[in-house]
Amino acid sequence: MRTVAVVQARLGSTRLPGKVLLPLAGQPLLSRVMRRAARARSVDAVVVATTTLPSDDRIVELAEREGWPVVRGSETDLLERYVQAARSHRADRVVRITSDCPLIDPGLIDDVAGALDREAGDYASNTLEPRTYPRGLDVEVVTRDALEAADRDDHDPASREHATPFIRRDPKRFRLVRVAGSRDESAHRWTVDTPEDYELVRRLYEALGRDDFTWLDALEVANANPAWARGNRGIRQKAAPGDGAGPTVDAPTVDVPAPDAPAPDAASGPGRR
Repeated sequence: MRTVAVVQARLGSTRLPGKVLLPLAGQPLLSRVMRRAARARSVDAVVVATTTLPSDDRIVELAEREGWPVVRGSETDLLERYVQAARSHRADRVVRITSDCPLIDPGLIDDVAGALDREAGDYASNTLEPRTYPRGLDVEVVTRDALEAADRDDHDPASREHATPFIRRDPKRFRLVRVAGSRDESAHRWTVDTPEDYELVRRLYEALGRDDFTWLDALEVANANPAWARGNRGIRQKAAPGDGAGPTVDAPTVDVPAPDAPAPDAASGPGRR
């Protein structure tokens, strides 16, 4: 079972242009995402999926310096980019990660991938409603077969632009697995889409002093410094087709709790979520 994490990245953000190359504790934000995703034990390779726009050549240049594999495709057809990455890197399943989530937790990636395996699912995520994790820890794991089916049958450009809505909207066709934590921490916003988001994440990284922390380490710091989140507390996340997807009556959607209690002597991985 070959698992490939695909990190979607482009420089054309409307609210914070060029955000994926902003500095974060001495490294570009995208580098933090890539390195944290690569620590997941369930992941065999991490690939950058960017666009063919000349403005995104800078992402490719960074990837070449860092030795990251890259695929380039349509700016608006994100599903096509994911399928291209899955095919070119022989993935049996794909982990979807967005490049604006520098606190992504490798242990959570393993939890979601493990849930997909245990439940024989087509798609597993910790974002299906009701979500329990902070925004910015979003992990989706989808089988290659489900991804290929979406590519074949999804003819809605608005849906394809966000890669997975076709799958999430049809739990009667695809077996969806919802991964939830033991408590609701969804009020925290750790994604980077605005200057206020960036300032919060920058402060968290500075306080933690390293990048091998878990999401619970970040939560401890965030809870100890509630004033830091005041700037981004009221920011609304851009809605995508299929957002809010969750359990449907009589559909085979499975809820799986994630083991998110910290172990005393584990730096990362299962038990340290």
